[in-house]
Amino acid sequence: MKSFEKTYDVAVIGGGLSGLTASIYLAKAGLTVILVEKMNQLGGRAMTVKKKGASLNLGVHAFYLDGEGEAVMKELGVELKGNHPPASAIAVWNNKIYPMPAGPLKLISSKLFSVPGKLELARFMMKLGRIDTKSIGQVSLREWAEQEIREPMIRNVVYSICRSNSLVPHPELQPAGSAIRQLQRTFSGKAFYLDNGWAALVNDLEEKARSVGVTVLTGHLISEITHGGTSLQLRFKNDEVLEVSSVIVTGSPKETCKLVKDADQTQLARWESQARPMKAACLDLVLRRLPKPNPFIIAGFWLDQPIFYNNPTSVSKMSEDGSVVIHLIKHLGENPSHPKEDERQLEQAMDLLQPGWRSEELGRQFLPNMTVVHDFCSVDKYGSFSGPSVPEIRGLYVAGDWAGHGELLVDAALASAKRAAQSIISQYASRQ
Repeated sequence: MKSFEKTYDVAVIGGGLSGLTASIYLAKAGLTVILVEKMNQLGGRAMTVKKKGASLNLGVHAFYLDGEGEAVMKELGVELKGNHPPASAIAVWNNKIYPMPAGPLKLISSKLFSVPGKLELARFMMKLGRIDTKSIGQVSLREWAEQEIREPMIRNVVYSICRSNSLVPHPELQPAGSAIRQLQRTFSGKAFYLDNGWAALVNDLEEKARSVGVTVLTGHLISEITHGGTSLQLRFKNDEVLEVSSVIVTGSPKETCKLVKDADQTQLARWESQARPMKAACLDLVLRRLPKPNPFIIAGFWLDQPIFYNNPTSVSKMSEDGSVVIHLIKHLGENPSHPKEDERQLEQAMDLLQPGWRSEELGRQFLPNMTVVHDFCSVDKYGSFSGPSVPEIRGLYVAGDWAGHGELLVDAALASAKRAAQSIISQYASRQ
């Protein structure tokens, strides 16, 4: 049995956004850090695949500014390169396309809403930015919407946008506070699309991690984490053993439970049993061009189906030759997957918006039954957050999109990484 020649204070397991972020905070605080990734490349769900010269993310990705994620990037000195999408979207109802009202004039001419509905939507849009989301309390998005919005079509619009910007298609489970906050950010133009896919952000974080002294180890699989006394032991598949004082695991609750010995006797087991992984079927297309004019329509919201259309190339660079990248997603939630049917539905959605697209197709990536978020803070877990520490195991911490304390998606991944790192930094400071 071999052991590592060099010693480390902290091991971070997982080389996605959470792992890279946590490792940078730790190393900047003066701790010796090793980051271990089982794949041969970093990124996790933020990886980008190259097809026909285009950059394809693993499904729909957007970085929402003015939140915890952007604050972390600024603290780490990582610049976000990309652009904001225009307020130009369409809604689909009963297989018919309607422009999504983005201002008073479009609202007046919209055929999607009744006259009373237009008046109510105008009032709702005016008050949306003033809603204090922290005071909403333990109420679901559905409960809140049914109390605050009388017009059913407006509720459909709200539900559709909220499932698209959170990847949670269950308004009866999603807390109204976090959903409305994300809605505020959407309507105030805080959505941001990264140039060259999310791998560009991963590369910047990796460069930053290495520059502050993080040891990055890819292609190494850990088989078990054992604990006892004042240290934790990481046992690798190749029989190597690494002993450290602290570990941050950034995998899913299920993966973390499999790694940690006697996890069933800790909070990890409860977090894993309560987790609600959200699934989706994602179809990413590379097209020579868009057959239908007006490529600046960046988003399409289906109001009667859990489908979303996204054209990031209208504002961000996703290819070298000007080809178009289209993302379509069918939100499955906790429902079973039917890959062939899901792909067919997404192709039909594309037929509606861009008839003739098939003759322009250069390449595609279909990801059926993909986990788009490992868990979220549902209303039945209100105020009961996961992590960052595992109370029963000294020195063990968790981070990831499922370990948010009210944040969503990348905000949760980055904020949880910062929390875990700062907890370890505080422990080291108190010992010294």
